[in-house]
Amino acid sequence: MTRHVVAPVDELPPGSRKFLTIDERPIAIFNIKGEFFGLLNRCPHQGASLCEGPLIGLAEAETPGDIRYTRRGEILRCPWHGWEFDIRTGQSYCDPKKFRVRAYDVNVEPGARVVKGPYVAETLAVSVEDDYVVVDL
Repeated sequence: MTRHVVAPVDELPPGSRKFLTIDERPIAIFNIKGEFFGLLNRCPHQGASLCEGPLIGLAEAETPGDIRYTRRGEILRCPWHGWEFDIRTGQSYCDPKKFRVRAYDVNVEPGARVVKGPYVAETLAVSVEDDYVVVDL
């Protein structure tokens, strides 16, 4: 597993996403309410840039007509055909047994640890005082 420094935490405020390419893989890193998630930016349905789609919630109902809107901002909708994926796991809501998008582990590491490595940091100024978002591939 190779670890890659993505950005200082303050460059990814809650509700934001960052697009990058690592080892020729298009990836997006999301900050959802202070938690970080990474997904392959390719829809498994027909290859769209999945992570450019809107973040929505989940409509749930225990009985007909009793609809609750939950998990606001945690469901990613494909911009081409509207397929929906769980931002935390990559699981598809359209066909959960057949489709999922690749999810990557994302962690926040102290700046001092990033300086010591073993991370791949391309053209990124590293500061010991800040925390960094790090993706594991």
